This record gives sequence, C-alpha cells and structure tokens, in this order.
Amino acid sequence: MPSKEKVEIIWLFVANIQGLFNPNATSTSSFDENVLVAINIDTDGAHVEDFVIQAIPRVGIMYFFGLVVPAIIVQNSTISEMASILGQVVITPYASNAVTASNSRGMKIFAGPKEDPFFMDFARYREILAGDASGFDNPGADTFAGSNVLSIEVEVPRSMVGSSGSISIWVGAKVKQ
Repeated sequence: MPSKEKVEIIWLFVANIQGLFNPNATSTSSFDENVLVAINIDTDGAHVEDFVIQAIPRVGIMYFFGLVVPAIIVQNSTISEMASILGQVVITPYASNAVTASNSRGMKIFAGPKEDPFFMDFARYREILAGDASGFDNPGADTFAGSNVLSIEVEVPRSMVGSSGSISIWVGAKVKQ
C-alpha cells in the first residue's frame, strides 16, 4: 500500500533583478546594500498590499523580514518594527551550488545568481517588425541563453498567505536616502 505523505503547498515568490549580465562577471554584479527589495502581496483583490516580505543585503548576507502586514500601506518601504526577521542566507557566490536557508515557520529563502529564465528570439522579432517574417520559429533562438540575473526567492506555505489562488504580487525597490 503506498504511503500517503502530507505535502505542504507553497507560494514561490521570485524577484529577478540586475539582469543580462555575463555569468563570469563576478566582481561587477552584486546586490546593492542601499536597496531594500519589497515583495508586496495582495490577497483580496483590492490592489493594495496585505502582506510584505522585505530583503536587504549586508556584507554578503541577505536579510529577510516578514511576512508582515505593512504598517503604512504603499507609501513607505521601511522595515517595520513589528517585522520579525524571517531569516538570513549567505548570498550564493557565482559558480557555486545554491545556498538556501529555512525557518521554523516552513519558509525557505535564497539570494544569488540564476540563469535568466526569460526566452525571447530578438532576431526573429526584428524580422517580424520589419515585415520579413510572419511569426516565430518553434523553438527559436534564445537571445538570453547564458546570461544571468540576481534572484531573491522566498517559499511561503500557502496557509500563511491564503489559499484562494487569486493573489496579486508586485515587487518594489527603494534606494536608501
């Protein structure tokens, strides 16, 4: 008889930033310590964040705060005094295996380089715009193959955010003034 394991369904939130750089450009591409990244989550269709997860790097470590109800909606992205640290993770160095961390609430975090997931055949796109082609080839040429982005990833148990399946997410970045 097969075993029945309980599997927790998660939401995976990903913010890809600083894209289109060469994977070998290790010294010029890193997270900016003056930038706070906020993952905003709307669970009721009001187009206003109901929860926020914030991430900020310091000396090779990405610190995550939240999942928290924001004290001031939309206007500010300061770290709330009510926000407990979700966790911290060493920023994965280039050409290394992914470094992840988990917390007691079932959340998992990552920060570091990933291969750019976006697929676009720009040469064919230009041909279509010029009227020299009627559509894309299948599969086409991946213009972004081999380029990287810096990713911030947070896995959150669905029960913490809501399980309706109809949430809206947007990412904001605030530069330290």
